[in-house]
Parts: sequence; structure tokens; C-alpha cells
Amino acid sequence: MHGDYLAPNTPPPPHRPTDDPQDWTPYEKRLEFETAEFLFTRNQMSGGDINILLNLWAASLAEHGDDPPFNSHDDLYDTIDSTPLGDVPWESFSLRYNGNLPAGEVPSWMKSEFDVWFRDPRTIIQNLLSNPDFDNEFDYSPVQEYDMEGNHRFQDFMSGDWAWKQAVRCIFGYNDFIISFFPSRTL
Repeated sequence: MHGDYLAPNTPPPPHRPTDDPQDWTPYEKRLEFETAEFLFTRNQMSGGDINILLNLWAASLAEHGDDPPFNSHDDLYDTIDSTPLGDVPWESFSLRYNGNLPAGEVPSWMKSEFDVWFRDPRTIIQNLLSNPDFDNEFDYSPVQEYDMEGNHRFQDFMSGDWAWKQAVRCIFGYNDFIISFFPSRTL
């Protein structure tokens, strides 16, 4: 890690709201944002149906010399994709089945190559945790619960081993912690 170290007990900087409450970047105005949020998130309307709706909207606005918030579903999707808040770039890799092929007819998926697209989950979680809109909306403390027989009880993401290991590794050095507190547990 590089950077400037903070003095002990330094509080986090205050949340700075956007300078202009009327700035809906990359949307031109609030109506565009709310339309995108409704069509893409709440209604999950298909691209074809979005185009029909936007064409009807355009026809109703033509006599006033105005346009709908988006020209097409592609315009809507491009605007959503250009939203700068918490931008995490897409990454990809290719994979193919590399096991033994069965005798006779081989399923096509065993001979095909597949592209897997993803965004770095760690960066997404960091953005989520740093977003003040989620403040006090969920408990992000890792927890491990065990029953009387020593069986690990899983309830949600934060009760899983990965979340626990991330937090404990940063604080104590994971292996030493587990061995000292759970001597019968193997890693």
C-alpha cells in the first residue's frame, strides 16, 4: 500500500454531496434518470418494448417540437452504461471444457469456447460500502456462528468463510487467529 498515513483516531472525512443537486450526469435531467430507472430496473422492459414506448412518446411530443428522453433502447442502455458512479470496468476471460470427451457423440458445449464477462466483485463491494446511500442499510460485520456440536451456521454472505477471512486476515493474520481460537479447525 502506498499513500499518506493518517494520524491515529482520525475520523473519516465528511460526506460531500454533489456540488449541484440538478446534476444528473450522464442524464440531461431528472426525467431521463427516472425513466431509465423505471424501464431498466423496476419494470425490466424488453428492448423492443422500450422502442415501442419511446416511439409512442416521440409521436405525442412531435406536435410540441420536443423529444422523448431517449431515442431508442440502445440510447437508454448506452446512457446507463456511462453512469460514472462507482464505475468498475468489465473484464473477461475465455474457457473451454478440458476433461475427457465421452465416446460417441460429444455434446457441443464440450467442444466450444465460452467468454465469461465479469466486474471485480471486490471493487464492487468496496464501492457499495463507501456509498453513503447505503449507510445503516445493512450489517457488514463478518460473523461466524457455531452450534453446540461445532457446526458452522451459514445465514448470509457475511456469515461465510470468505468475509470472515478477509476481515481477520487484515487484523490478525488469519492462520494464527484460527489456530489460537479454534485449535481443532483445519484450514
